[in-house]
Amino acid sequence: MISEKAGGWALFAMRLLVGFGFMAHGYAKLSRGADRFAAILPHLNVPLPALAAWLTIGTEILGGLAMFLGVFVAWASIPMAVVLLVAAATVHLQYGFSSIRLLGVSSSGATFGPIGYELDLLYIAVLATLALAGPGPLAIDNLRRHSVQTPKS
Repeated sequence: MISEKAGGWALFAMRLLVGFGFMAHGYAKLSRGADRFAAILPHLNVPLPALAAWLTIGTEILGGLAMFLGVFVAWASIPMAVVLLVAAATVHLQYGFSSIRLLGVSSSGATFGPIGYELDLLYIAVLATLALAGPGPLAIDNLRRHSVQTPKS
């Protein structure tokens, strides 16, 4: 049986990975230009593409940072899950479940095709776990909870 302490550190690892992953995706969109990301969105039938692009980038960067630091984890999980659900429905669903679609291997390396919705579901499962089980150790949420529960002298 896994100890509660070990389970907490597993939550910590998941929180760091999800936070970093979201920030990396948001930064990639931002560094290429929000307008370039927005130009893709009408082809995916996403309304208000400029607004949607900025909301997505903001959610990925700020939500990822919140997750990484462990602050407002349960609340940050909600818009992050929405971004994942929209990505799954508009981009990944048409490619099926698998996140790895090996097309071939040549002397220059492996070639992969478009990814399915598997990773979206995995991220959503981790967000739900963190929202329900808590952020694990070394989270600002733990400090906030402690300060609320501790009466001031």
